[in-house]
Amino acid sequence: MNWRQIFTVYRKELRDSLRDKRTLFSMIAFPALIMPAMMIGSILFSMKVVKSAQAELPTVMVIGGENGLALNEALTKSPKLKIVPTTADYARKISEKSVRAAVEIPAGFDAAIAGSNPSAIKIYNYNGELRSGFATGIIERIVDDYRESVVRAKLSERNLPAALVKPFETQRANVAPPEKVGGNALGGIIPYFFIFLSFLGAMYPAIDLTAGEKERGTMETILCSPVGRVELVLGKFFTVLTASLTTMFVSITSLGVSALILVSLMGSGAAKTAARSGAANGALMLDPMGLLAVVVMVIPLAVLFSALLFAIALFAKSHKEAQTYVSPLMIAIIMPAVAAMMPGMDLNAKLALVPIMNVSLVSKEMLTGSFPLGSMSLIFLSSCIYALIALAVAVRMFKRESVIFRS
Repeated sequence: MNWRQIFTVYRKELRDSLRDKRTLFSMIAFPALIMPAMMIGSILFSMKVVKSAQAELPTVMVIGGENGLALNEALTKSPKLKIVPTTADYARKISEKSVRAAVEIPAGFDAAIAGSNPSAIKIYNYNGELRSGFATGIIERIVDDYRESVVRAKLSERNLPAALVKPFETQRANVAPPEKVGGNALGGIIPYFFIFLSFLGAMYPAIDLTAGEKERGTMETILCSPVGRVELVLGKFFTVLTASLTTMFVSITSLGVSALILVSLMGSGAAKTAARSGAANGALMLDPMGLLAVVVMVIPLAVLFSALLFAIALFAKSHKEAQTYVSPLMIAIIMPAVAAMMPGMDLNAKLALVPIMNVSLVSKEMLTGSFPLGSMSLIFLSSCIYALIALAVAVRMFKRESVIFRS
């Protein structure tokens, strides 16, 4: 194996790839500009929608208001609700979003409270609809306040302390450092982004250096050069791997910058309140060593993706055909990474041998500051073995005339 020839092929292919607009888009423009813009834009848009929904005065119907005069008055006088006349088709109006919620006070409600008999209030809402959810929350707070006032009044009548029904309170105290909180919150999504983008960065260069060469009619010219088949395939492979790793590192940088931009944009209002409670800081802090370890663990996957895409695209006759072959592979890459984000999915010896999923699972551990060295070694070694197998397959296919000159 002649490393000088490999480097010559690598340098030539890398220079040609950098002239291709599609490669530059997938390798640099998408992770550096478009993806952060989409992420920031979607988050800001979501915040705007939520803020608009919270500012809206929800329309609510009260059914059977005469059954609970005091509660009906509390609902009617609330500045956070707009009470509209009750109609029989309240359910349809809630479904059509012309009314956000309805409260049904059962018959004999006041009498039941006076006699200390249990009674139930129904709140009709549009489950899953944002504005209906806000209206339901407001109604529940008003009802809870009214219930507490009734309890206090009954205790006062009997000269009993209010602490009788609430003898103690519970308080939450977070003992985990901010890095662990942030790693637990973002431990699933960050490796998913790294894995997906390293695959995406390798996809277009792999297609262009194989099926693209066939389509342009330049594959024969390359094969006529005084360079061995192994040197040719390794030079092309390293070009694809460079594109994959570049995409991943550009993504890391852009995501970091995007996070800083979001923190600055969210530095007022609700974000300040969250920051004072420590929630925002904890969710945005990550262990730097854990992040670096994730990058190291993803590198063998980048090798695997590059070799696998190279081998699959080499079998295609044209750029379009290669995309048809590669598209299903994208689903096969995404599904294990998504499965690793599901609740209850914990790393064990069996899952440590499942490609992609194993890296996602161990990444969640590392981002919280936990480094299971045994599992990390097993996963890194197995990923390297899978990558070498894929690379061996790519080299073998490149040596087959029936594959290269497939018609």
